[in-house]
Amino acid sequence: MSLHFTLLTIGCLILVGLLADTIGRRTMVPRVTLLILFGVIAGPSGFDVLPSAFSNWYETLATIALTMVAFLLGGVLSAKNMRANGVQILTISLSVVFLTIFLVGGGLMMIGVTAPLALLLAGIATATAPAATQDVVRQTGAKGPFTKTLLGIVAVDDAWGLIAFSFILVAAKAQLGGNGIGILGDGMREVGIAALIGMAVGFPAAYLTGRLRRGEPMQAEAIGIVFICAGLATWFGASFLLAGMIAGAIVVNFARHHERAFHEIEQIEWPFMVLFFILAGASLEFKMAEQIGIIGVACLILRFVARVCGGWTGAWLSAAPSEFRRWIGVALMPQAGVALGMALVASSHIPEFREVLLVTTIGTTVVFEIIGPPMTQIALRAVGENN
Repeated sequence: MSLHFTLLTIGCLILVGLLADTIGRRTMVPRVTLLILFGVIAGPSGFDVLPSAFSNWYETLATIALTMVAFLLGGVLSAKNMRANGVQILTISLSVVFLTIFLVGGGLMMIGVTAPLALLLAGIATATAPAATQDVVRQTGAKGPFTKTLLGIVAVDDAWGLIAFSFILVAAKAQLGGNGIGILGDGMREVGIAALIGMAVGFPAAYLTGRLRRGEPMQAEAIGIVFICAGLATWFGASFLLAGMIAGAIVVNFARHHERAFHEIEQIEWPFMVLFFILAGASLEFKMAEQIGIIGVACLILRFVARVCGGWTGAWLSAAPSEFRRWIGVALMPQAGVALGMALVASSHIPEFREVLLVTTIGTTVVFEIIGPPMTQIALRAVGENN
């Protein structure tokens, strides 16, 4: 693809992001949904007008964009916020993960799905879409205890989900007569390496950044930290989401000289997010969504019920306000790339389930990518924290 065509395409896509932002502000439709739908229309499932070379950029853009999101979500896990909302964040997130596994797995087994496959699909259903949730919060300007709790839950939710999924994969492999211990070791090693990378990046960043220009990190510092964290995580095969989140949490808690530790990341994040969401939409295959059948429909319904029930139960156990109980589960509906990553890992270990895992996960992701952000926006409006 020629340089001039590449630059023209990128310029047009950035302007599409500006258009989506404008439409979203005037219609209250989440710009995430608008960008994903545009990607679907422009991609292979639609008019297929995006250059084929752009598909090669998706993994890189996703890694950069989601690492930025992870840093910002880690910033929510400040000591001050955890003292105020930590019990609710941890209780609700654990409740949502466990009830998702229980209800989705149990429900699928009740309709005749084998136990190993049902457990794997239940583990995949625990994944959320931190980028979509973060962007809806930013678009609406939502502020308040509900929003802080929601962002805290999203920050730790995928960590719990990845850990739970590692154990589920072990159980499924063992039931099918395979060696599950090696899989558990791989999963725990990935989590451990991600934590070490987060600390290795976070502690020096907390001390060194914000020194050249008093009060907050410079843009070059912010970009450098994000790229180093993402690069190390991908190099060692660890979760860049978890590594970025831990690094962000360390910076916000240990950089006492910072006034706004993540200001520059907020300033540069949006162009990357525009390209990421458009290419995410272009990568969705509606022909697979049409094939999900009864298992896919059951996963959709059961995950919706599990999120609502898990949110209600966790909020009740943590003595959260009544509006938390009604709406926190609804706000946690978005689902994206982490789910597909889990499906790919499971498929590599259990090839006989590959087709049903990938088709079902892609199909449900298509639905939750589109309806999830509006549901988060509805929840924020219902509790009165959107502007």
